[in-house]
This record gives sequence, C-alpha cells and structure tokens, in this order.
Amino acid sequence: MQNDMTRENALYALWRENATADPDLVRELREIEGDADAIRERFYNDLEFGTGGLRGVLGAGTGRMNIYTVCRATQGLADYVNSSFKEPSVAISYDSRIKSDTFAKAAAAVLAANGIRVHIYTELMPTPMLSWAVRALKCSAGIMVTASHNPAKYNGYKVYGEDGCQITLDVANTVIGKINAVDTFHDVKRGDFDEALKAGMISYITEDVIEEYYQNVLRQGINTELCAASGLKIVYTPLCGTGNKPVREILRRIGISDVTVVKEQELPDGNFTTCPYPNPEIREALECGLRYCDEVQPDLLLATDPDCDRVGIAVPDGKGGYALFSGNEVGAMLLQYICEQRTQKGTMPKNPIAVKTIVTTDLTVPIAKEYGVELRNVLTGFKFIGEQIGMLEKDGEEDRYIFGFEESYGYLAGSYVRDKDAVVASMLIVEMAAYYRTKGISMMQARENLYAKYGVFRHQLESFAFEGVSGMHKMQAIMDAFRTNAPKQIGGLNVIESADYETGLFTNAETGETRPTNLPKSNVVSFFLPGHASVIVRPSGTEPKIKVYYTTTGKTMEEATALGEQLKADMHKLVEA
Repeated sequence: MQNDMTRENALYALWRENATADPDLVRELREIEGDADAIRERFYNDLEFGTGGLRGVLGAGTGRMNIYTVCRATQGLADYVNSSFKEPSVAISYDSRIKSDTFAKAAAAVLAANGIRVHIYTELMPTPMLSWAVRALKCSAGIMVTASHNPAKYNGYKVYGEDGCQITLDVANTVIGKINAVDTFHDVKRGDFDEALKAGMISYITEDVIEEYYQNVLRQGINTELCAASGLKIVYTPLCGTGNKPVREILRRIGISDVTVVKEQELPDGNFTTCPYPNPEIREALECGLRYCDEVQPDLLLATDPDCDRVGIAVPDGKGGYALFSGNEVGAMLLQYICEQRTQKGTMPKNPIAVKTIVTTDLTVPIAKEYGVELRNVLTGFKFIGEQIGMLEKDGEEDRYIFGFEESYGYLAGSYVRDKDAVVASMLIVEMAAYYRTKGISMMQARENLYAKYGVFRHQLESFAFEGVSGMHKMQAIMDAFRTNAPKQIGGLNVIESADYETGLFTNAETGETRPTNLPKSNVVSFFLPGHASVIVRPSGTEPKIKVYYTTTGKTMEEATALGEQLKADMHKLVEA
C-alpha cells in the first residue's frame, strides 16, 4: 500500500505541475492536496480504454475523464490510424454532456497535429449520425464523445472503425497497445483547433451529408403515408440531449404535426437537471414527460437518451394513465410489424435476417419462424449486430438484414449505419402506431395480441452496484463463483444447461456434455431453466455494476411475474452473499 501511495502521490505531483490547460482541473487538484483517499481514487489506475473506448467520471487524474486522458487516447488512435491507412481521416461528433464539445475539439486538434484529416459536426449530433458520417465520408475511423445514458458526472469517448461500427476487439487491442505507449504530457502532439480549421486539416460536416442521413432513415418506412392523416398526438422529450432536432425533423417529414416537446428537457443540458439519470429504460427519466401526458393526453410518449441511440415509449393504458413498454416488447412488436408488412407488400428480401443479443427476448423466435426469418444471436453490445451487417455487406447481401435490436432500447432497421438509431426507431414506432390506428387497434391492444399469439414473456433487469477499488475485486469474485460453483437450481427450477461465454461452452447440467457457443469470448454466464426461463449474469462494460437478466414465461403476465420474483430472490442471495 505504501508503494502504491508513493506512486499515486508522484503522479499527483506530476499533474499539479503539468495539467494547466483546464482551470477546472487546476482547481480540483489544488483542492485535494493532502487528501490521500481523494488522490488514490483519481490516480490508482489509468482510465481503461475498453473494447469500445473510454468512459468514466469527469475530473482530474489518470483514472478520470478529462482533456488529458482524452488527448492521450486520441494520440494512440492517431498512431494506429497513421500506421493503417495511407490518407487517413476521422469523423467526430459529440453530445450534450459536460465538456463534450471541449473533448471533441481537443481530439480533433490532436488528430490534425498528427496529419490526419478531421470531419466534425458544427453542433452536437446523435451517435448514429457519427456512424453515418464515417461511412458517407469514407473515413478511417470515428469518435463519438458521449457517456450515453449515464448520470451527469460521467463522460465517454467511443471509437468507430471505417465501416461505421464500433471497433472490433482486435483493433481495440491494437489501439490500447498504442495508447499504453503514450506519455500523457510528453508524447501527445497538440495543435490548435481554429488554426487547423483555417488550414483545412479540420472541416465541418456539411448539410448535404446530414440530408443523406435523413433520406436513408426515411427509406426504412413501410407505411409512412398513413402518418399524416392518422391524427396521432405525440409528446417527445430528448432528455436534454442530441435528439431534439433530428427526431422532430423526421416526424415532421412523415407528416406528424401534433408534437409537444417537453420544454424542461428540450435544450442541451449536461447537468440533466430534470432527469439525473437520463436513461429511457427507467421510469424516473420519463417522469417529466409523463406529467405532460397527463395534460396533453397524447397517443404516444417518445423519449430518446442524450446521444439519441436509444428510445423509450409510453402509451395510454386504457385506465386513464400511461404504460411504459420495455425494450424487449417494443423490439418484438417492431420485428413482427416489419415482417408482416414487408411480407404483405412483397418487399421482404429472400432469406431475411434479424439479429438480437443473447440477453434479448426469445419472443423473437416464434415471430422469426412464422415469417421465415433467420434469427442470429450475438454477444451483448450493438457493435456485434453492426458486425453481422458488415459481414452481409462483404458478401453483397446487406439487403437481407431487416432489423436488429437489444433489450436495452436500441433498434436499427436498414444498413445505412452500424449502430442503434433512435431517429429511425422513433419514426418506425410512430408509423406502427399510425398503422394500428387504421385497424382500430391501440398500442396496448397490439402488445396483448402479440402475447396472445406467441406467448407471454416477462423480462426483468437488475443491477448490483460495486463502487471503488474493492468493488471491482468483488465483482470478479462473484463472476468466478458462478463459474466454479454454479447453482443447480434457481427459484425452485432446475438448471438444464449453462453457458460460459468466456470459455465459449454450453454445458448440459445433467450429463456434463459441452458444445461450443460459436461466439467471441465474453465475461458472461447464462443459466437456462424449463419453459424458456433463464438467468444471465454479466458485469457492465461501462459502469461498476453486475447486471442480471431474468426471463420467465407463463400463461398470464401475473404467472410469469411471480416466477420472476422467485428467480430474483435466489439471485440476491448469490450476488449479495
């Protein structure tokens, strides 16, 4: 411990001397002088560049998100890009978070100083529009400055490959190696943003690129002509993020004119004053929008997260209130709608493919079977869905891809981008609601019809937080225990089969026989139970949390919910032991 503190104090002294570019960091470093715990929390490690990039708490130190950790990562990325491409270029976008614009411009200046052309949006733009810019401008890589739906104290930095998809594991490992070789204060080539802009090394992304994006979104519509006459009334909240302009523009173009925007959450606000946890997966983030619903009485509430790659909805529940739909429910409804309507209109491709993650609902299985759709399962993370689209594109078969989604409210129709897109998802959700209205069916009825036809599936997600240094060790110990001492029963149900995606093996609980998962290695374990029930456990890739996904089925939602509570009770004992 003494040696660790000596190292951390030395780093602290180094930063006090050299980290002078940001007054906020200078003040923070001065304020923690002599505070051993505060210094250790900021300097005990380097902010990890994971498989997709950086994410962490804003602040001073090697373990925080700040202009120095961003520039160090960008220097490593620049070294990779320069060694891999002859005439390299990088696209950059950013969201509404604290210092997002500062980090984006700092990264652009580092890239330009390394001789790399930069294309950056003139204002904050969604993650899918970064993916689009990489593809449209034929860039070597892309950077999106965002921490997605995390609280205000976080920011992040996601890296994309030349295909517009988040970088592959191999590329990430190469970039990590480059970053590790960079000294924060001596090896980073720094330039001036405005001077690089004048010199042409940095240029702003033009309106024609944005218009092309809109046209690609609109092409995913199936019955958009029904929207203008539908009379749909919408309440929309961008949760103080990037969706405000693009989502409203797309709704306008499909003829939806009655849109009430939640004023308190309309404009960018990195403090997320009215939604401290701006995640459309949780009810608290939608509370402000739901209050508008009580007054406006819309047919649909849409809520997009700060970087506008996820969307949540609420609909009238028929009892005077509003019901929130889960990501699994909306995704399954969209898949069924797309399959049914494209089949009826004769636009379904030959040998169609849909893609979902391993933690996403198996309600998709009977839907895909009915319409002859090949359903592919991939690891958690939309990058793996994007990867599947890329594989199809290499074979000239990208048109076979019809839809992909994950339970965490991320959806994508079309292959124009390689990440989840809340702009196209918002459009398709509204279109679907308009179509059902022409049939005299409410969204609540449409969901009930789905369950009546394919079965009742109940999905729940729990997160167990483990803060600080000790928390990381605790998380690893829990995952190790699930592997070495796997439960034989959960919630009174026998475990039929388990899967360890780190070893890449399914194991039959009765015979011990194994078979391959045929997926890349990942720190995830799954337990499969009778009747399509399952429990999946994985550490979050972006937060100090272990996530547990529960799936239960039943003849009714009440039956499935009761079984889910049994599973949760047992898992609490195992995780919190």
